[in-house]
Amino acid sequence: MTRATAVRAVLAVAVLLASVVITLTMSPRLGLDLQGGTRIVLQAHDSDTVTADRETTDRTLEVLRQRIDSLGVSEPTLTRSGEDRIIVELPDVQDPRQAAEVIGRTAQLSFHAVEGPGTGKPETGEPPAGDSETEGTDGRKKPPASDTGPGDLTLPDEQGRSLALGPSRLSGAGVDDATAAFDAQGGAGWSVSLTFRKDAGQDWKKLTGEAACHPAGDDRRRVAIVLDEKVISSPQVDPSVGCRVGLPSGTTQITGSFSADEARDLALLIKGGALPVPVEIVEQRTVGPTLGAAAIEASAQAALIGAAATALFITVVYRLFGALAAVALGAYGVISYAALLALGVTLTLPGLAGFVLAIGMAVDANVLVFERAREECADRPKRSLRSALTTGFQKAWSAVADSNATTLIAAGLLFFLGSGPVKGFGVTLAIGVVASMFSALVIARALTEIAANRRFVSDYRGVNGIGRPGAVRAWLVRKDPRLFRRPLRWLVVSAALVAVAVAGIVVRGIDLGVEFTGGRLVEYSTSRPVDVETARDTLAAAGFKDAEVTTAGDGDLSVRTGKLDNDGEHALRSALAEEGGETKKVRDELIGPSLGDELRRNALIALGVAVAVQLAYLAVRFRWTFAVASVVAMVHDVILVVGAFAWLGRPVDGIFLAALLTVIGYSVNDSVVVFDRVRELWGTNRKTPLDTIARRAVLQTVPRTVNTGMGALFILAALAVLGGDSLADFAIALLIGIVVGTWSSVFTAVPGALALERSAKAPPPPAPGRGKGTARGKARTVRRDPLDNGARV
Repeated sequence: MTRATAVRAVLAVAVLLASVVITLTMSPRLGLDLQGGTRIVLQAHDSDTVTADRETTDRTLEVLRQRIDSLGVSEPTLTRSGEDRIIVELPDVQDPRQAAEVIGRTAQLSFHAVEGPGTGKPETGEPPAGDSETEGTDGRKKPPASDTGPGDLTLPDEQGRSLALGPSRLSGAGVDDATAAFDAQGGAGWSVSLTFRKDAGQDWKKLTGEAACHPAGDDRRRVAIVLDEKVISSPQVDPSVGCRVGLPSGTTQITGSFSADEARDLALLIKGGALPVPVEIVEQRTVGPTLGAAAIEASAQAALIGAAATALFITVVYRLFGALAAVALGAYGVISYAALLALGVTLTLPGLAGFVLAIGMAVDANVLVFERAREECADRPKRSLRSALTTGFQKAWSAVADSNATTLIAAGLLFFLGSGPVKGFGVTLAIGVVASMFSALVIARALTEIAANRRFVSDYRGVNGIGRPGAVRAWLVRKDPRLFRRPLRWLVVSAALVAVAVAGIVVRGIDLGVEFTGGRLVEYSTSRPVDVETARDTLAAAGFKDAEVTTAGDGDLSVRTGKLDNDGEHALRSALAEEGGETKKVRDELIGPSLGDELRRNALIALGVAVAVQLAYLAVRFRWTFAVASVVAMVHDVILVVGAFAWLGRPVDGIFLAALLTVIGYSVNDSVVVFDRVRELWGTNRKTPLDTIARRAVLQTVPRTVNTGMGALFILAALAVLGGDSLADFAIALLIGIVVGTWSSVFTAVPGALALERSAKAPPPPAPGRGKGTARGKARTVRRDPLDNGARV
């Protein structure tokens, strides 16, 4: 064992041990789409006096935190996103009506003088009950969210009677605290005590003093507390308070015929009502706990079945070395999972799919190395197995680095340009790429180098798996098909496929998901089977004539509507329950129209940036002709995948976008491997026609492309069958993408590059090992076999 092998072995053992310890001692952080719960995205807006910026949004977030803490939700999470958005995550909350109602009360709390009975038509609304009396206070005047002139604001009180209110005299920012308490000794029942901020006492004292100048029972002796243009309480000032005297600083106690819930709700609204800026719910997602548990179970089964199939496949193809690569694949799974735990990554449904997918893609580097080692053994049959393996690692490094770099670019775009759970897919994909590099270049290399030093493995080349060429390569060499004698015909075939895809987009249209169009999508499970037509008729009779009803999962119903609030959703569910018995909400997505437009625009930007970034990277690493041809093939793949979904009538949503960006990375990955071999062969055979070079490069890299694709196909097939509706579309998009990506890397990218090279004037690339700075005629340094001591006879 050489020193380098020993270092790799020690490093592999150390990382594996650390990963096992992390896996056994830490638990994963599950996103709401896996553990169940509600996610609400709030958009802050400018008020008449305050601009919604980073500072005011942070203050709004703290007020919302107090509101949500009062709801008793376990471990809620509130974070600011960008300058003016707030993300609220409420684990285990399945019916978000109460939370959305409390959060959605976005206007500033204000206190008004009552100027008498209202003469105009009152504003609609049903505020909570609370006729009461007041005693004591402290408050401070703040600029109101919207002032109205005297008598201009007419609202119904707790009993529905119209009241004419004066302008706002005090905002909710002056309220320091509000608590509900039960007076058992005095027999007053439930009441709400208010504590005002110290410097605001004079404003409250003046307001109550003016109200006290009117006789008891007069509407003008009342003070109205208004939230969201609704009077939540309008108590009378106690008769003991004198005119112009007002209530002294201290506390105000609102008494009346409150129930316990009414008193707590009133206290909560008063305490949390002072938002610096108004907010709007632009996104709301609810996932039932059974859906998340089913997704985890399905993904685990798909990972086990797919990984087992992949391991068996590479063992059959590469025998002993394939089995050692399968061991490294298992180590990859442990390392990547431990990395997710150690970094505290929140595991989302797309992220889970990315983790499973990366298992199938992790064999890519091993396949590249083993195929190069097979070529070395075929070219020099008498060289040692260890020497061929070492050369295989050296020559495969360029293709491994470039192909993984393009996948990392796709992962970065997913993270920076994706939204919500899609970001998790980018994170897990990036971690998977790095972990697969380590498992292939450190763990697998250490295992195969140790095995290559054994005489039995070295002597019996049919056992090791790389001593003889594979069956696919031998058949291709024997047939030697003239693939690119007329390269334009392949471009015509690709153009025809694109035309079919575009026809699907035009004729069938793209079924944009609710994420891109706005609206609401709810999935229900019923205790009794309900067919689609019956459910559609039932909802139409209940007033939901525009609802689109389809099947989902195992007999579930998916209902898609336009604008639908939480009360409307509750009514819709009740209507379904009349036909289906007990009706449970499995999944609920609400997207505001402004956010839908934004997500649709961001999706197009993400695709455009992906094309530009990949083109720039390829132009730096390869000739511009190769870069343009690769990008053309990539666009070809994107159009075919979108067209296939149009013909199949499947929805295009955020998870589909994640799959599409992954297809872009995979397509460029395949093209990179082919063009890396073209560059190498052309550099050593500068006078050979380029079409001949391209044919040789394709024939030499086809085994790698097929073997790598099979590993991913096993995983994706398992996900498509076992993943359910939530992962099936993701898996189908990638299955189509891998097939068309494999085709385009050979029959679109290569013919495109040949056509561009006919008009290009750049000379062939330099020979390997001879860079631009190497002097003409100067002998280049030859890398010596590591087992060659230099002696010659």
